[in-house]
Amino acid sequence: MATVELTKDNFEETVTGNGIVLVDWWADWCGPCKMFAPTFEAASEQHADVVFGKIDTEAQQELSAEAGIQSIPTLMAFRDGILLYSQPGALPPAALEEIIGKVKELDMDAVRAEVEKEEAEGHDHHDHDGHQH
Repeated sequence: MATVELTKDNFEETVTGNGIVLVDWWADWCGPCKMFAPTFEAASEQHADVVFGKIDTEAQQELSAEAGIQSIPTLMAFRDGILLYSQPGALPPAALEEIIGKVKELDMDAVRAEVEKEEAEGHDHHDHDGHQH
């Protein structure tokens, strides 16, 4: 499957309505985005069970602001509507494959339990604010 163009009108629905969704935030003027595009496109051909969405940050400024996009390209990975990965930078094909593999292997029941636990604890002392582990 090729990549789909995401906008603020279909973003929510795409991310929550599909199993695994990878999102590439890009813009026309961004060199690394152009370098990453073929990698992303090629991966979309290999993984028919994953939705590959692209968001033009210039055309979708409101959506980019809501998502807190600071540098592009930024790759996000969602599964069952839960954001699992968000990292700026153009990835080499092997790194992209690795992320897709990890997202596919995740035990989503454990992830959901973790999310529920955090919500119950009131969000004040966890470290899911973007730090690398």
